[in-house]
Order: sequence, then structure tokens, then C-alpha cells
Amino acid sequence: MTDRLYYHDSFLYNFDAEVRSVFETPRPALVLDRTAFYPTSGGQIHDTGWIVPADTDDAKFRVTEVADTEDGHIVHYLDAPLKDVQPGIRVRGEIDGARRRDHMQQHSAQHVLSAAFVRLFDMPTVSFHMADDYCSVDLDAPSLSKEQIESAERLANEIMFENRPVDMKYVTRDEAERLGLRKLPPAGRDLLRIIDVRDFDLTACGGTHVSATGQIGGILLRKSEKVRQGYRVEFVAGQRAVAAARRDFSTLTDTAALFSAHIYDVPQQAQKALDEIKSLRKQREQSQDELAAAQATALLAETPENNGRRLVVRTFPDRDLNFLKLLAQKLTRQASAIALLANTSPQPALVFAQSAGQPYDMAALLKETVAKVGGRGGGSKDLAQGGVAKSEGLAAALGAAAETLAH
Repeated sequence: MTDRLYYHDSFLYNFDAEVRSVFETPRPALVLDRTAFYPTSGGQIHDTGWIVPADTDDAKFRVTEVADTEDGHIVHYLDAPLKDVQPGIRVRGEIDGARRRDHMQQHSAQHVLSAAFVRLFDMPTVSFHMADDYCSVDLDAPSLSKEQIESAERLANEIMFENRPVDMKYVTRDEAERLGLRKLPPAGRDLLRIIDVRDFDLTACGGTHVSATGQIGGILLRKSEKVRQGYRVEFVAGQRAVAAARRDFSTLTDTAALFSAHIYDVPQQAQKALDEIKSLRKQREQSQDELAAAQATALLAETPENNGRRLVVRTFPDRDLNFLKLLAQKLTRQASAIALLANTSPQPALVFAQSAGQPYDMAALLKETVAKVGGRGGGSKDLAQGGVAKSEGLAAALGAAAETLAH
């Protein structure tokens, strides 16, 4: 059983310990008799840092991951194979202080935020997740409005600005049941570690926390989404919140400059641009339809009829697949026709189509054709499409398909 020093002092960044076990596979790792490294658990991600053997100045092993074992030990995974490190030697542990402080800010902010949602709207937190760049809580709530999110954020920040003490104590399960914890953990432990945000939140937790809410710095709720068990709210706190706000402001400033507008006018300018794009897209679609109809008329006029139908074979250098399909539909609807169409750019493609009642199988013909030029495709008896990686050999393959229909 590893002695967990972080239980008693979240601000402990350096400690001495004795190596108990050394592992080389599946990756280098150590087990110590005591540690201040926090392992991934309870929604909080692990610490990183260094292990330094006490009898040397040049050996320093990077701790990249920390994990719990089922028998109560903590494993410190390292980024390089161990050299001259054996059970029984003394080492010094050095926690990455910036990462630890960030985790304390995020985790303590979660306690305050979860309590705010309970106090204001009776929405309990069912799970907590901490990633490297954001955190989230899942709320047991049938609905969640923008106004509720802003109210919970406001209350949480008020608690932080008041700089309320955050205390830690151990109590028995019977005592915990009488204290009225926000969330009582499942039975199994007789002694519970309680995190107490003075006169605001009381809950059992094994994570690392600040000693006063002012050390959190502030919290910013980013977005919410409906999930299976309720609503998920993403947030950032402390320096993460400052970095996120700076990134948002820079993005808005750069976007506003594109519109030659103030950042507060960006939504209106963006909506105006979207409306213009939709209008232009509609005009383009209409023009494409008119162009396809006109081109179909011209192609049919210049294509002689043979055995009661016209065979139109054409390769376009600068038409996309959508235009080919539209043209094929116009050709086969305006007259009794078969259309073997291809384009060479932007992405080489083929469309084979025939008017209803024609005896051929366009899907089978297209598959046979694209196979010759290393492509793939499929479709129905009357309409099929496919793509190839290169345009080389496309014209010849198209001609061979036309020859097949001529016999």
C-alpha cells in the first residue's frame, strides 16, 4: 500500500521516498513506499514530473503517467528505461508544479460549480471529466437553459471572489451521513476524505484542491450539450480560463478585421455573409440547371439517332460530378438517349445513364469501364457513377464503353 502524501498536502511538490518495485515491461515504471504524485482517478488526470535517485546528480527520469493498482499501490510510468535503479534505493520526487496547480484549480472549480447547480436548480452532477484543455460535468437535468448556465457561472465566481477557505478532513461514514454531503460515495470505505468549501459545498473526494476559493481564479462555462444522462457542461478555470478568453478575443478580433467591423458586430456580419452565400448558391444551382438543359439540347441536336436512340459520349475538362449527373438526367429525359460522360478535373469521374426502357445495364458497364483505369463505381440499371484517381486513359475507356453499346 503506497502512502499517498497528496491526501494531506496538495501543495507538496517535492518529497523523498524509497523504491519498492521496478518494472521494465511493458514499459519502465516504479512503485514507491510513499508518493505525492496523483494517479488518474475520480475524473482528475494524473500528475507528471521527475524521479531523481538520491545518490546521483545526472540521472533524472521523467514521470509521464501515474496509475492506481487494485491492491492500493501507485505506479509511476517513466519515459525511458531505468538505469542502476533497484528496490531499496532512495529517490526524490519532483512534481510538475504548474500542472498540479492547474489540476487543483479545475477540480476545485468543479466542486463549486456542481454545488451551484444543486443550490440554484437542484441539478446534481453525475460525473466529472478533466482533459488537458477543458473539463466537463454531466448534470442530471431534463433541460438546461442559457440563463441557468449563466446563473450557475455567476454564483460559482462569486464564491471564488469571496476567497472562502477550502478545508480537508476525515470522517467516518456515519458522520458523513449526518453532515449532509452533496454526494455520498458508495459503501466500502469506513473513513472518508471530505473537501469542505466553507458554508457552500461538502463532498467526499480524493483529489487535489486549493486551500481557498480565490486560488481558483475564476471559471468560464464554454458550452453545453444534451447527453444520454442529462446535460454536459464544459468549463475552464484559473489560467485555462484566461488562456481561453485570450484565444476567443484574438479569434474575434481577427474575424472582425475581415469584416471591417467591431467584434460585437461579428455575429450580424457572419449572418449577412451566410445569407449572401445561400443566395449565390441558389443562383449557381439555377444557372447550372439552365446550362445543363441548354447543353443537353445542343448535344442531342448534334448527335445522330441510331436504332431509335442517341448515344452521347463526352469528356469535360472542368465540370464536377454534380454537373455530369445533372447533364445525364437532362439528356435521358429530353430524348431516348444513352449518356456516357466523364470529367478530367477537379476529380476525374464518370456518369453513365440511359433513358427508361433501354435494354442496357449502366451499373455493370460502368464497373467494367472504371476497372480498366483503376477506379470504382456503381449504381442502378439506368444511372451509375464512379471515380478514378487519374484522368490518363479515361477517354479511351469511354470510347471502349461506347463500342460495347454499338454492337
